[in-house]
Amino acid sequence: MPLLHWLTRDTDIHAASETPYRLLEEVRELSCGERDTANMLIQGDNLDALKALLPYYAGKVKCIFIDPPYNTRSAFEHYDDNLEHTKWLAMIYPRLELLRELLSEEGSIWVTIDDNEAHYLKVIMDEIFGRKNFVSNVVWQKRYSRENRTSIGLGRADTGRVFSQGDRRTLGG
Repeated sequence: MPLLHWLTRDTDIHAASETPYRLLEEVRELSCGERDTANMLIQGDNLDALKALLPYYAGKVKCIFIDPPYNTRSAFEHYDDNLEHTKWLAMIYPRLELLRELLSEEGSIWVTIDDNEAHYLKVIMDEIFGRKNFVSNVVWQKRYSRENRTSIGLGRADTGRVFSQGDRRTLGG
């Protein structure tokens, strides 16, 4: 199977295992609803949050949906979508590793992305989840104009990558 190589790969592939476990602490003034439910809103770096969830949810999550930065060279209010390519790869790899550990045997992960990083994401997901666990590439048309438009043009679609944790024939079954 082909592997993707980038400048900091040797460090990045160990980032998930080297991230320390952190204790989840309730902040009562920000809490609402029933205290004894399993629902949580976690504020902080998502790598730290994923690692903190492992002791509670490893192998138990049936469906994961993530919408990582598309790396469109734009800046948004809450995050920078203008990462140098190596930094984007360094960001996504350890998070996907931790997400894989959260998935149950019948679980699936759905990841939205556009053409800026889609092909690199596929190769990384093949490595982390196993190429045999690739289920589908989902493409959907984004809408920019009226329904009676004559052409859709380039760059008008986003894609999603779907991988299963176990036997993909059981996905949704």
